[in-house]
Amino acid sequence: MGLDLDKINEAFRPKAAQELLVWAFSQFKQIAFACSFGAEDVVIYDMLVRINPKARIFYLDTDLFFPETYELIERMKRRYRNEKYVIRCRPFLSLKEQESRYGKELWKRNPDLCCYLRKVLPLKHFLSKLEAWITGIRREQGPTRAKANLVEYDPKFGLIKINPLAYWSWQDVWNYIYHYKVPFNPLHQKGYPSIGCKPCTKPVKPGEDLRSGRWPGFDKTECGLHG
Repeated sequence: MGLDLDKINEAFRPKAAQELLVWAFSQFKQIAFACSFGAEDVVIYDMLVRINPKARIFYLDTDLFFPETYELIERMKRRYRNEKYVIRCRPFLSLKEQESRYGKELWKRNPDLCCYLRKVLPLKHFLSKLEAWITGIRREQGPTRAKANLVEYDPKFGLIKINPLAYWSWQDVWNYIYHYKVPFNPLHQKGYPSIGCKPCTKPVKPGEDLRSGRWPGFDKTECGLHG
């Protein structure tokens, strides 16, 4: 599909995120939302179900989430009654199999490899069947995401990537959550603006980068899905 991305981004820049999502579903038959159940993603989850109750929503379950994250997933499915459209993607290796091959607690020694095995490979497999995917990334989240556009070609996975909240602020996200009473992870109220796997996420101090709590002790702020 030949898309003029510059023209599309220019057209949707002043419009609401919901309008971009409506357009995306009109353009792509094989499209799904990659949901991490962070604050941005519960916003998009809410928008999607309002726009298209049958929208496919998938998440990469690393088997290492916080208990609060697993609880939120179940809460969202009950609230929106869309469980049949929420897809759980699992790593190809169980934690035991990973430990057997690579040693105990790989995330402490080689977090890049751990992320690749538990997130990137399952994502690559799932995206291979799609034309486009939707994410919750925002420019404000950090340097690696500062140039994200509303609609862009994703060369890593070979499809169109749609970022409806690319230009939203952190306050915009929370304004939406409170206005629509969207469920959210209680860890956000305990200093966790970005929530990933339990062993690799710590609270963030006021004024720190929103993703600085990810992979503490390593020069790493991305798992490999977006950079």
